[in-house]
Amino acid sequence: MSNDTHGDRGGKLILYEHNVDELLQAGLVQVCVVGIGRIGLPTALSFARAGLRVTGLDVNESLVSDIRSGKFPLRDEPGYRDIFESVCNTDKFAVTTDPLKAISNSDVIILSLPTPMDGAGVPEYTSLRSVASQLNSVLAAGSIVVVESTVEPNFVESEMVSLIEGDRSRLRVSENFGLGVCPETANPGEILSNFESLPRLVSAMDERTAEMISRVYRHVFPVEIIRMPNCRTANAVKLTTNVFRDLNVAFVNELAVLFERLGIDVHTVLNAAKRKYNFEPHYPGSGVGGPCLPVNSYQMINTASQLTGDDSLLRLVRVGRRVNEAMPDHSVRLLYAGLQEAGTAKDVASTAIMGVSYKPNVRDVQLAPSERIIQILRSKGMRLQAFDPYYAGDTVFGIRVAESAAGAMRGCDAVMLVTAHRELLALDPGTMYESGCRVVVDCVGMLDPKSATDAGLVYKGIGRGTAC
Repeated sequence: MSNDTHGDRGGKLILYEHNVDELLQAGLVQVCVVGIGRIGLPTALSFARAGLRVTGLDVNESLVSDIRSGKFPLRDEPGYRDIFESVCNTDKFAVTTDPLKAISNSDVIILSLPTPMDGAGVPEYTSLRSVASQLNSVLAAGSIVVVESTVEPNFVESEMVSLIEGDRSRLRVSENFGLGVCPETANPGEILSNFESLPRLVSAMDERTAEMISRVYRHVFPVEIIRMPNCRTANAVKLTTNVFRDLNVAFVNELAVLFERLGIDVHTVLNAAKRKYNFEPHYPGSGVGGPCLPVNSYQMINTASQLTGDDSLLRLVRVGRRVNEAMPDHSVRLLYAGLQEAGTAKDVASTAIMGVSYKPNVRDVQLAPSERIIQILRSKGMRLQAFDPYYAGDTVFGIRVAESAAGAMRGCDAVMLVTAHRELLALDPGTMYESGCRVVVDCVGMLDPKSATDAGLVYKGIGRGTAC
């Protein structure tokens, strides 16, 4: 693999090209993907597979070094290892930490940077702002910048433009550089499948740039390209889809807590309700984590607060966040209820946490509910062990993750099923009992309550009123 960028742009000014489709077919459009993490690396590999010369730019020197040496960092993304291996020894894909060479030599610059939030729930755009400011000095005239990062609706218009333009002495949007958006919509663990099936939304600060971005993405992705009227609308669509999910999970979590007290199994309710044509099922759990849903809700909340100066808008979204953020505490309450029922003194109890990732089948603990559960239990003096197939042997949240589920359960009084990894779906209640566990807390509906109780376990599950 090349250790640097691909050389100069050959004088192309893609914003002004009339034959861009011919350039794309000939592989003469050069692309820089800024941020080669969970989404950025698959994006870069997809562009390289389509025959374009791509440079991945990242400040993480260790990541860049690993990629250069042929180490693929996303083993939980099916299909991309093969693509990585097919392009990493060609002139189509290079990685670097040098923004000057990577950006100034590229026709299309795609920003795939993280947009997390701080401890107060305020969106954090430090990486995007930093890169936008660098673009002011290194972006070549005639280039196009595409923001794939998830941002608040007005961020591109209100901040990105001015940061890139600076004093406007060299760069002016829609005059000598293009700026647009194509919000990423991929689900971790299913990125290749999503890239090949989900429509992409495109918009820009001007019509010509929007057309150029549409042509570039149409060349790479075999999906419908949907043109949005402006950048703020395209970004609003991305946020709306994820806030919708976050809110609906909160609704089901509320029902789950209610149904526990009513002796109703929430999964029985959902399995019957989804047969109705206008019902879309969502499922309860110990919380909502990851880099998207919680952050996206707070991005919307932040936008509303900036407009009004108070919390009068999006009150439902605010409540939904509080509901989902309370679920780790509820999970712990179920655990202590189970220990009491089993006659195990809580001050000497030990628990095995099964799954620390924020969602099944990915190696990712960003805002994972397991972190809050572990914090609460540790503060109460609980002895903890853990197993997660994606972190075996690692230390996560202060716990050395066991090499096997059996190793994590051995000697524990209780098991908490937090993440439904496919490797954990085969866990057997009888095996849990034989390992010495007497209580199981099922946060994600992995077990049949009757099978668990028949095996001799005290079963507590989120929304499983039949056993609670």
